[in-house]
Amino acid sequence: MRLKTVLAGVLAVWVQAALAATEVRLAVHDSYDLPKETITAFESANDAKVVILKMGDGNAMLNRLILTRNEGGVADAVYGLDNNTVAKAHAAGILAARQPASARTVVQLPHALAVDYGFVTLNYDKKWFAEKKLPLPKTLADLTQPAYRNLLVMPNPATSTPGLAFLLANIRGLGEEGAFAWWAKMRQNGVKVTQGWSDAYYKEFTLNGGARPLMVGYASSPAAEVFYSEGKLTQPNMGLLFLPGGSYLQIEGAAVLNHAKQPALAAKLVQHLQSAVVQKAIFRAMWVYPAVQGTPSDPMMRHSTVPQRPSLLPPAQVAQKQKDWVARWTRTVLK
Repeated sequence: MRLKTVLAGVLAVWVQAALAATEVRLAVHDSYDLPKETITAFESANDAKVVILKMGDGNAMLNRLILTRNEGGVADAVYGLDNNTVAKAHAAGILAARQPASARTVVQLPHALAVDYGFVTLNYDKKWFAEKKLPLPKTLADLTQPAYRNLLVMPNPATSTPGLAFLLANIRGLGEEGAFAWWAKMRQNGVKVTQGWSDAYYKEFTLNGGARPLMVGYASSPAAEVFYSEGKLTQPNMGLLFLPGGSYLQIEGAAVLNHAKQPALAAKLVQHLQSAVVQKAIFRAMWVYPAVQGTPSDPMMRHSTVPQRPSLLPPAQVAQKQKDWVARWTRTVLK
């Protein structure tokens, strides 16, 4: 009788182990904030456990994945590569050679499935400018004038994808030499640099108690401001500046990683990020636009304006020149 009890216990352990959910690891940047239910829907459908691994801002995440590529892989899939980093990820060999089929999308990425897109641009504090009676700048050159000294904060292009996107917009709009000449003047005019977008927005921007009424952010940020006010605002206090050479189209995507321990499950997870449940949640969760065609518009989008002519550089050119451009920016602005 005792032996039967022991055998029954062992069998129960074996059954439990056999039925345990398979773990799949998803590397993401720190701005990842998809609702829990969008992931549990995948877990239930695939008898899986998704482990979310936050790895810093976009560029920091990519650098960590590259540095750990020979360690058997720290994740199975990645979400948050964009059109300025995906070619570098591919060249570094961290992406699986074969990616799953993509849904029909309004924007595309090479080597990855497009999940969302947004527009990096300049945000400003409407109340601050009104109280100071300071005219809004009309060009990037205006920002080098004494009236705008110590007003701009931006995330570092070396560690932040919106920071990098803004630098690329400058290069596309002003030309390479013109962009770095402008940045040299901006250094003299007191631009402040943070490691990532979060520090710029929550610590330095005047709307959150900081001292800088201009920041490099997103065109969709005013919608987020109204949403998180929980009914206190009907219109945003944040405005948008679409200056020539100051806006950039950013496309984010997901991909299966090379050496994934669960490649089949990782492929399903990447495709799940294009599913209706995720795409519907994208705008209010991440404050960027859903990439899949036919996704219904969110009512909060009425507070977000899209730039008419955002800059965009070919991913291959960015991959070839990014290291040199970021190094030159660092020498020009920080050293």
